[in-house]
Amino acid sequence: MKHLAVLAALLAPLPALADIDPSNWDAVTAEAEGQTVYWNAWGGSTTTNDFLAWVGSRVMEDYGVTLEHVKLTDTADAVTRVLSEKQAGEDDDGAIDMIWINGANFAAMKDADLLFGPYAEQLPNWAFVDVDGKTVQTDFTVPVEGFESPWAMAQVVFIHDTADLAEPLGSMSAILDWSAANPGRFTYPQPPDFLGTTFLKQALVDLLDDPSVLADPATDDNYDTVTAPLWAFLDDLTPTLWREGRAYPATGPAQLQLIADGEVDLAISFSPGEATAAIANNQLPPTARTFVLDKGTIGNASFVAVPYNSGSKAGAMVVANFLMSPEAQVRAQNPEILGYGTVLNMDALSADDRAAFDALELGVATLSPAELGTVQAEPHPSWMTRIADDWMQRYGVSQ
Repeated sequence: MKHLAVLAALLAPLPALADIDPSNWDAVTAEAEGQTVYWNAWGGSTTTNDFLAWVGSRVMEDYGVTLEHVKLTDTADAVTRVLSEKQAGEDDDGAIDMIWINGANFAAMKDADLLFGPYAEQLPNWAFVDVDGKTVQTDFTVPVEGFESPWAMAQVVFIHDTADLAEPLGSMSAILDWSAANPGRFTYPQPPDFLGTTFLKQALVDLLDDPSVLADPATDDNYDTVTAPLWAFLDDLTPTLWREGRAYPATGPAQLQLIADGEVDLAISFSPGEATAAIANNQLPPTARTFVLDKGTIGNASFVAVPYNSGSKAGAMVVANFLMSPEAQVRAQNPEILGYGTVLNMDALSADDRAAFDALELGVATLSPAELGTVQAEPHPSWMTRIADDWMQRYGVSQ
């Protein structure tokens, strides 16, 4: 019987990785070696895909972790997969180990207890994160509480071809007036593409006298009144759009291609360095530049989160930690690579790491931090869920 007990102990399942203490980094890295991490992340940009592939090469080199990029068109698909696994009782070794996430998708997973954590603030590179100057502890007003870790900052800019649209447009009303005078020369990605919904919320934030109302959840009592200016704006704008609003580009890259092809002169982006990177990659003409609205534009952080049933939690934490490293952050901020904003606090870095950031040339089409101006807060996720659904009913088209 003693031998059977020993055998049973040997055959017993290992403790779940959820029991690993994220602050015990030696244990995390030891567990991570040899693991494969399936990172579900947007796959609609060649430059982004190349960066993620580079991350994979680095975590393999340093930690023996294999990173597989599972390309998504809609992050909600990954959320649905994890929820389905939970409902089916698949609580171990789920199909997804890490998700590029924020906003409503994070809120949904957090509310449904679909996330591993808290872990983020215990990762070694968290010490470099700018917790005071960057929106890394809330996500679209939802407290993060360590259930996701930041890796990039983003802010809305508008890309324009100065050969045809010489001067910046300072408001959504100005964009409407310009589009009416230049029909067919503007469009935005079709919601629910995230850039398409970003355009809708940016429009609402700019049109409202007091956008702080959007910090609280949308309710049946306030939704119609608060969103009325948006629908009035879109009713006027839609007939002036490319193809008279009867078709929309499916993605951000497809929207930029329209500028490259000379079909439109104005596009929305959530990356201040995207235009410079696109010029360097011959994806935009050298006359492309960027601007922000006079009242500022929406900004947020991109995060990664680990599902509760990941079988490679240690490996996922290794990847999440590397994404916050000065090495990864300076590469991501390089406008010829990605042009993403950093989540790091420059004062927390070594002199050599600060020098690496200082040496970056932002590029001809990238606004400086001062030029980016005021960062407007993201609305509560409940607003965009309803607005995206309503947009589809009012203006949605089949591609």
